[in-house]
Amino acid sequence: MVQSIRLQQFRSYKDDSFEFSPGVNIIVGPNASGKTNLLEAILMMARGSSYRAKDHELVMLNKPWARLDASIDGYQRTVKLINQPNPEKIYELAGRTMKRLSLDTTLPVVLFEPNDLWLLIGSPERRRDYLDELLTQTTAGYSTALRAFKRALAQRNRLLKSPQVGSDQLFPWNVRLSELAGPIVRARTQLTEAINKRINKLYQELSRSKTRTSITYRTAGEPEQYESHMLHQLEQRAATDQILGFTSFGPHHDDFEVLFAKRPASNIASRGETRTFVLGLKLVELELLKEKRNKLPLLLLDDVFSELDGARQQALTDHLQAYQTFITTTDADVVLKHFSEQCNILLVSKNKP
Repeated sequence: MVQSIRLQQFRSYKDDSFEFSPGVNIIVGPNASGKTNLLEAILMMARGSSYRAKDHELVMLNKPWARLDASIDGYQRTVKLINQPNPEKIYELAGRTMKRLSLDTTLPVVLFEPNDLWLLIGSPERRRDYLDELLTQTTAGYSTALRAFKRALAQRNRLLKSPQVGSDQLFPWNVRLSELAGPIVRARTQLTEAINKRINKLYQELSRSKTRTSITYRTAGEPEQYESHMLHQLEQRAATDQILGFTSFGPHHDDFEVLFAKRPASNIASRGETRTFVLGLKLVELELLKEKRNKLPLLLLDDVFSELDGARQQALTDHLQAYQTFITTTDADVVLKHFSEQCNILLVSKNKP
């Protein structure tokens, strides 16, 4: 549980502190008042990164540093962002100093924000990122493997743009990429299978319908033999890739597809059905994180409660009672009618640096 947080020179906050309850915390204020910035600070404390900005963009304009201090389960947790003279990020956890958070030093957290409502009809990159972010929170070593894959991919793509590159120069990178790609594809496949075991029941409960839903990971090749298949494809496509200037095969081109009654949801799902399915995915995230991490995740709802109709608001309320929850809204009445008087209301006014 996050008991309190202090924000110094973080986004629009010069020096402000907030205290939270163990249940539902409703962050109320007009647009551009700093509600999402506060939510972003909580996310930064939990997993060490923002969902919408790079580290240097989190520091107040024209300031050399930002700092977050939180009391979490009775111990102190600090994040320092230093822009000048050299960009740096430092974590302090119960007296320990580190430059990067490992899985066991992050806090499990589920974020539901407006752009998530585009998950089904948005780009394949958005859906890959969704899987990768969840795997980063549930699978030890996944974030390290993903970073290594992206670095190797960038190196091969640079070589492909070189006019004199030969097969002997590409081969080591073909091998490296293939070795890194296999575990990524298998982890994504296993995650979609885990989601599939839960999403249909949740969707039917939330929508009060009998429509069957499923999610399928789309990849070119069998996951168990992916390394050898990808190596063959990279060698076969080398000439084409040189013309294109990028690597045309691999998990960076994969996608997942959502089916409603065995038909692509992107073609037939209404806006309400899409919202319901995405809400179902967020509830699946809560369950998976609770199981994998053996602790209750934090739930952050950024200005989406009012996007759901009354029935879906109530369904969400029923599922989040057990979690420490942070909800941003411009209209507290929309949220308050679903909760008891025990919820904590935080009023956020416009902040001026």
